[in-house]
Amino acid sequence: MAKDKEVKLNGFKKYIALLWIGASLPVLSIASVFIYIVFFAELPSLQELENTKSNLASEIISSDQKTLGRYYIENRTNIRFESLSPYLVNGLLATEDARFYTHSGVDLRALARSIKGVLVGNDNAGGGSTLTQQLAKMLFPREKLSKSQVLLRKLKEWVIAIRLERNYTKDEIIAMYLNKFDFVNNAVGIKSAAHIYFNTSPDSLKIEQAAMLVGMAKNPALFNPHNTRRVDTTLQRRNVVLGQMMKYKYITKQAFDSLKNLPMTLNFQSDDHSQGSATYFREYLRDYLKKYFRTNKKPDGTSYDLYKDGLKIYTTLDSRMQIYAEQAVTEWVGGDLQPKFFKHWKNVKNAPFYRMTQKEIDNLMNSSMKRSERYRILKKAGKSNEEIIANFNTPTEMTIFKWKGDLDTIMTPMDSMRYYKHFIQTGFMSMDPHTGYIKAWVGGINYKHFKYDHVRQGKRQVGSTFKPFVYTLAMQEGWSPCYQVPNIPVSFDLPEGGTWVPHNSDGKYGGMMTLKKGLAMSVNTITAYVLKQFGAQAVVDLARKMGITSQMDAVPSICLGTPDISVYEMVGANSTFANQGVWTEPVFITHIEDRNGNVIAEFTPKRVEALSEETAYMTISLMKGVVQGYGTATRLGYRFGLTNPIAGKTGTTQNNSDGWFMGITPDLVSGVWVGCEDRSVHFRNTSQGQGAEMALPIWAMYMKKVYADKKLKISKGDFEKPENFDDIKIELDCAKYDKFDEEEEHIEFGDNE
Repeated sequence: MAKDKEVKLNGFKKYIALLWIGASLPVLSIASVFIYIVFFAELPSLQELENTKSNLASEIISSDQKTLGRYYIENRTNIRFESLSPYLVNGLLATEDARFYTHSGVDLRALARSIKGVLVGNDNAGGGSTLTQQLAKMLFPREKLSKSQVLLRKLKEWVIAIRLERNYTKDEIIAMYLNKFDFVNNAVGIKSAAHIYFNTSPDSLKIEQAAMLVGMAKNPALFNPHNTRRVDTTLQRRNVVLGQMMKYKYITKQAFDSLKNLPMTLNFQSDDHSQGSATYFREYLRDYLKKYFRTNKKPDGTSYDLYKDGLKIYTTLDSRMQIYAEQAVTEWVGGDLQPKFFKHWKNVKNAPFYRMTQKEIDNLMNSSMKRSERYRILKKAGKSNEEIIANFNTPTEMTIFKWKGDLDTIMTPMDSMRYYKHFIQTGFMSMDPHTGYIKAWVGGINYKHFKYDHVRQGKRQVGSTFKPFVYTLAMQEGWSPCYQVPNIPVSFDLPEGGTWVPHNSDGKYGGMMTLKKGLAMSVNTITAYVLKQFGAQAVVDLARKMGITSQMDAVPSICLGTPDISVYEMVGANSTFANQGVWTEPVFITHIEDRNGNVIAEFTPKRVEALSEETAYMTISLMKGVVQGYGTATRLGYRFGLTNPIAGKTGTTQNNSDGWFMGITPDLVSGVWVGCEDRSVHFRNTSQGQGAEMALPIWAMYMKKVYADKKLKISKGDFEKPENFDDIKIELDCAKYDKFDEEEEHIEFGDNE
């Protein structure tokens, strides 16, 4: 009996021993694998761990320190721990890793639970990784692995987490985690997420906003506040984070009870390159920088990568003025001018083409087809002309632009092109005439649908906005604004034979007229008379000094503004008048920094003393007349209430194809062009198609918004006059010569192109 007991006892001992051996094998195996990983497996080096800032987005920063946009492969900008809201940090710790500041990077219980989940195939059992482990996983993502490979990878992440803890402070690890996390919707990292979801910065997040972003860490696609179908799910997750903050005493129960009832509010800002503010400028800037970095390289001779190197591009644009300019375009073109244009052409045969035969229309549409992206893609795919034409005439699903919101519809690509021919386009630029800094840039009405930039890329006939350059020649030669010339037709001999005689559109001639009245009323014969005294070449030479680089032929018709010139050049040239005769090149970048804050490029504008101070001031005096009593731009006062000193010039080209307005104040010079994509598309009458009606209101609406924003400090004062300059005498002399009947006062004249 005793022997049996001894045998049983020995058997039990053997069983216990086997049990211990069996139980210890997994532990020993794991320990062996861990030792192998530490000493023999290939792991990221310390250098790789320290260099976790790859693929950083380059930021476009406004003069008032707002982010206008980014260029990126991964839309991420790193920030330091000090720039994080305490709500963000507390919410993250309470929800993801309450013991973060006490462990060394690995939670053994969480690790054991994770390994067990992998072994038994329970995907939901592996939670509880520390923030450091989650960071390790983000820095070195897992590929598609088998279960055994996942186990090995988890152990590698354990070692990486320990290395991270040894090489970084706890605060740095939190910042790295939030900088690396992908919040979806092109929001990689907390800085992008704060901007895209709430239009704010990480240090300014409210507690409920911070809780919502922390809640996304569990599953950013599922708990996404931008997904309108999952509002309740996202709100519930936010409240879970707030509950955890209460549990760990970061907030009181009273605060939690109040916060959990707050609605979910977003201020979503898409970082899509075709949306947001300054879209046309951002695209032009991208192209400019790509060309700039081809010749301006890093010290080691390699090229800067706009999409990965985390550059900071400091621009001259003011985010507030940019928004005011975009609002002015939307309010005038979208709210007033475009509806009038649609009504103007409703039920008109061959709309919107004016006086064109069917053959001419077909040729124009065919040309437009061949310039389209769709045509390029089909041609590249090897399609024949017949197949391409068939494609363009086959109804298809598409999204078309409408001012009140895009519309999903079905139409042929050819019909959609004709539909888009009806839309009025615009180009607007505003700059500081003294520094050359461009403050606002609107290249069109909607970048997503109309990518052609009408500020720098587009060039259109400038019409009467060119006339001040002709008058400036007279001022330069000692004439005064009150100098009188005959209002009679002037004949020019042409090099190819024959003569050219410019006429006034109203057919009125006779008598003498001052230069000031001639420019104010945009009288062609007065401008032609001045040109004949000094020659077309002198005008070209002067315009070149004032920054105009476009093609200008030295022919008599230049006095009526026949050259095609960009808005960018015209605004720059007119700034010369406000800057005491010094042309300052319009610039849009001040400097560029690398990811470490080192300045790698600085930009200063070119300056040319194009005119004397007195000449510039007298031209300003002439251009003030355009805005005063009888000029073509008097509606600035009676319609828009702008009565401060303003110099300006309207412009309307042949058939009303182009409407212009250049407006000059002491602190700001801005220019507007308005027209359609094709010159053959326009209003059929001058009352609606002139520059004073199409372009001037955009300038006026913009300036009213600018003046209303007192923080911008844009002066309403008068232009600085040269020392010992008697402008009062000039005004009295002009008043003496330019007498008007009572009924003529405040009558606004159109341009006389």
